[in-house]
Amino acid sequence: MHLHRSLLKTIPCLALLVLLGACKAIEPTQLPDAAPLPASFGSTADSASLGDVRWRDFFKDEHLVRLIDTALHNNPDVLAAAQRIELARAGVLQTRGELLPQVSAVGAAGVDRFGKYTMTGVGNFDTNLSPNISEDQKVNQPLVPEYFLGLRSSWEIDLWGKLRQGRKAAFARFMASEKGRQLVTTSLVADVANLYYQLLSLDNELAILDRNIALQERALELVCIQKEGGRATELAVKQFAAQLLNTQALKAEKTQEITQTENQLNRLLGRHPQPIARGAALVEQELPQQVHAGVPSDLLRRRPDIQQAELELLATKADVAAARAAFLPALTLNPYVGYNAFDASLLFKPASLAYGVLGGLSAPLLNRSNIRADFRRADAGRLQAFAAYQSAVLTGVQEVMTNLRGIENFRQSAELKQEEVEVLQEAVGTANDLYAAGYASYLEIITAQRSVLEAELHLTNTRKNILQSTVGLYRALGGGWQE
Repeated sequence: MHLHRSLLKTIPCLALLVLLGACKAIEPTQLPDAAPLPASFGSTADSASLGDVRWRDFFKDEHLVRLIDTALHNNPDVLAAAQRIELARAGVLQTRGELLPQVSAVGAAGVDRFGKYTMTGVGNFDTNLSPNISEDQKVNQPLVPEYFLGLRSSWEIDLWGKLRQGRKAAFARFMASEKGRQLVTTSLVADVANLYYQLLSLDNELAILDRNIALQERALELVCIQKEGGRATELAVKQFAAQLLNTQALKAEKTQEITQTENQLNRLLGRHPQPIARGAALVEQELPQQVHAGVPSDLLRRRPDIQQAELELLATKADVAAARAAFLPALTLNPYVGYNAFDASLLFKPASLAYGVLGGLSAPLLNRSNIRADFRRADAGRLQAFAAYQSAVLTGVQEVMTNLRGIENFRQSAELKQEEVEVLQEAVGTANDLYAAGYASYLEIITAQRSVLEAELHLTNTRKNILQSTVGLYRALGGGWQE
């Protein structure tokens, strides 16, 4: 008897030791060291940053501001990003509820037939013969009905923080979804502005082509008159006509490019194709002349993609902590209270009131493959999120430096191209004068006209590149989502 009692006392202790021995969790993989940020973006770095400017203040063209405002209200990607936030918000609500007891109102009815040679069947038969029970306490045989009306609850006590870590991960993903919406916004603002400047550039190229077509038409008329007077050949006429046809073909191509660009812009605005109203011409567009990038560390707090990647990393760290806690014992309480009887007519009597609670401590012992797999997935997701964060930081620094250099180089190129256009325009006038005096051939006129046309088109494209590089820098610095 003494040995039996000792075993009864020892078995719970052994069971607890087995549970604790089964709780040894796997250690997560050590994250590598993060690449350090550069101290500055170069000589153009400043304490202030272009990225802090609101987009309504950054863009001076009212037509462009209205287009951006329309896009932010109607663009399908922005609307989808808003719904992703709501999905993440629902995830936070779900994990918050897992920390609280679940209480259910239960109304149940059932019937059992117990065999004569079962403990319950024998017990019911014996109970009916007892003189200690009243008539309404006797159990009907062989079918025994049962009725229950009350409350049942299930509550997992978060001993090791598994549920709290799950809520932390869900909240981090909710915040990341908001940064995702900001990322969609800043990209949309930049895309609308770039397409708008592309349209202005095409308009300017079309005006250049129209002006050159008019000049070439007059040149063709002149050489036709000279041919009739015997001062030019049919070959010269054909060359001037071919040059005119080539320029007219370029005009048709530019017209189609304008149509395509307008349709692309309308797509971003969330509407069907229609004409796009323009404001000032390309050469009259105003953007900040002094561009300051600030310091690289500002990208960590301003760029939505970096903040989103950082929050995703935080969420995966919480996932790993929750997955590790799954190896530890879980304590679950299951209380209930209600009316319970084997006769419906007796269900609501005070004597039918029943209540109780069951508490259980459980931990996985054998075949923990699912738990190990969940942990490895969480650990791999953490490493992947860390790599994505590092990639976002590297991309941000690279984009800022590329656009900074681009603005500087394109401005220098535009100044040189402007001088080239002026020189070539003078060359066209000189070639016409020499041709009229008989000192130059028609080929020299055609070459001069073609050169000035190409230079003017190149200058227009360079001016567009300056504007788009400035917009690119604004987006790279994390600007464009602030309202």
